[in-house]
Amino acid sequence: MNSIQKQAATARSASKNLAIASAEQKNESLYAIARALRHRKALILEQNQEDLNAGAKAGLSNALMDRLRLTEPRLEAMAAGLEMLTRLPEPIGEILEVTDGEKNLRIEKIRVPLGVVGMIYEARPNVTVDASGLTLKSGNAVILRGSSSALRSNAVLVDVIREALADTSLPPEAVQLVTDPRRETVRDLITCKEGIDVVIPRGGPSLIQRVVREATVPVLETGAGNCHIYVDRTADPEMARNIVTNAKTDRPGVCNTTETLLVHREWAEKHLAKLCEGLTLQQVEIRGCSRTQGIFPQAIPATSTDWETEYLGPVLAVKVVDSLEEAMEHIDRYGTGHSEAIIAEDDVSARRFLQGIDAAAVYHNASTRFTDGSQFGMGAEIGISTQKLHARGPMGLRELTSYKYRIHGTGQVR
Repeated sequence: MNSIQKQAATARSASKNLAIASAEQKNESLYAIARALRHRKALILEQNQEDLNAGAKAGLSNALMDRLRLTEPRLEAMAAGLEMLTRLPEPIGEILEVTDGEKNLRIEKIRVPLGVVGMIYEARPNVTVDASGLTLKSGNAVILRGSSSALRSNAVLVDVIREALADTSLPPEAVQLVTDPRRETVRDLITCKEGIDVVIPRGGPSLIQRVVREATVPVLETGAGNCHIYVDRTADPEMARNIVTNAKTDRPGVCNTTETLLVHREWAEKHLAKLCEGLTLQQVEIRGCSRTQGIFPQAIPATSTDWETEYLGPVLAVKVVDSLEEAMEHIDRYGTGHSEAIIAEDDVSARRFLQGIDAAAVYHNASTRFTDGSQFGMGAEIGISTQKLHARGPMGLRELTSYKYRIHGTGQVR
């Protein structure tokens, strides 16, 4: 039995206790973890700084360094997210449907935990807390496998979480961390069918593709975010500038940032130069089509690769289009099914876009940066799914559950 199998066996045992824990017990544990994060923030930030120092020496990109970095406000947001989870309805035990079967059987469809969740993620210590909180609240145990770049941060966070759980009625073994950074542990985790019920990968395309390709455990797939904004000819200029600027510059290194801007030619002729100038002042590099370059000569010529790239940095691809239909065709070809937006005053165009674009989240007159579990009222998210089975978009408590049928009879036989 390898180390992952041992952890999975321990987690399976803990999951049995979690499945029958009351809402009060689970909420008590979340409050305890939130208090512990605040109380131990100095130690957490100290260990995170060690990871940041190592990351700088290793030449990690600015986007990865931003994901890796913890600050007091980010720690507070993590603690507040746990407390928000306590205010959400208890998912486990919810009766989804009641029907009358043959011979007056009463058939109830009831929400239940998945069991043991394996979480594989890169350079995001906040995921350690979010995943722990969401799995505990939804009655699941979790085995966390973060990247080596965040090993110190993840280790101290899991220590703090488990110490907090030790003072509650929930088992500390419900949250476990894989501390062995070798690639083999990923393989062991995603093939541990006897101990793990579902694996969730969260990271770059290579990680996700590897998990999908090699896993024998069911996978809840998260996807890349090559997100688009289409500025319609009817878009309000000031609104468009505000939304595009926010969607590109708020946090360029996250998956819901906008990577490609599509602009109707009529709007572009009047307003695109000013929009690009404002983005350039915020250190955003513009890579434009030939028509974009004609309007904004400072733009770097875009290649076909730019339309399919998730930059995760201060780069924006810009293309001028002749119609809504051309914009939608571009998104259908290059989009990853994550988040797409239209800025338009014309309701007919907006409705056509919202109905016709196939993505987990589609927006009218709002930034793609809102595709986030906390912004959707979920308290936190365990990832953003771009697949269509079981879960799509930000995955919160309900997406970490399954269901079973509970049948009540009075002696019926078939």
